[in-house]
Amino acid sequence: MEKVPYQPPLEGEPAVSTGPIVESPPRPSDWRTGLPELAGSLVTLRDLRTSDARSLFAAMMNGEVTRFISPPPATVEGFERFIAWTHRQRAAGQHACFAIVSRGSDVAIGLFQVRSLDLDFVTAEWGFAIAPEFWGTGMFADGARLVIEFAFDVVGTNRLEARAAVTNTRGNSALRRLGAVHEGVLRKSFLRHGEFLDQSLWTLLADDWRDAQAPRASQVIH
Repeated sequence: MEKVPYQPPLEGEPAVSTGPIVESPPRPSDWRTGLPELAGSLVTLRDLRTSDARSLFAAMMNGEVTRFISPPPATVEGFERFIAWTHRQRAAGQHACFAIVSRGSDVAIGLFQVRSLDLDFVTAEWGFAIAPEFWGTGMFADGARLVIEFAFDVVGTNRLEARAAVTNTRGNSALRRLGAVHEGVLRKSFLRHGEFLDQSLWTLLADDWRDAQAPRASQVIH
């Protein structure tokens, strides 16, 4: 699916930045000590566990999944290190990574990531990947709404960005259906399999999202 904000391991550790982790100011929410469990109609999102490494490895090894994302860890042990890294980044207030599990199950079939693009998490980037057997089931859209609302309502993000390879028809369509706005094309901005790809930049703003959800909420009430 989409480019996930994750870079391949370097000497056994996931390397996303060469500098020190800069902690953001504390927020009223305690999400930095542990992500809340978010329940949708089709999926539940929860904090990653070390035991998720094996099922995530299986989900991400499909070529269709990895076609448009940064290379995931190449081993189960690599995923274990990645999960430990996400916990450290969460504690620093710079990153949130949710496991996607089907309702009624506890097996991780994919993940959503949100990472801060500034000190206060006001602007953030999100990415996602899900096992191909669950494509077209509505699970992505169900989970995406939970993550978006978490970013806007819990973390305090105002602008949420996503990048998708222009040739990733499925990913771009999914973002458009969520109501994301296409702001432009980032030329040759993503290197994958030795080729520089153009990426579409999609954005969601907190006020726009809340305005769009208001009619849905009123329909549920009435």
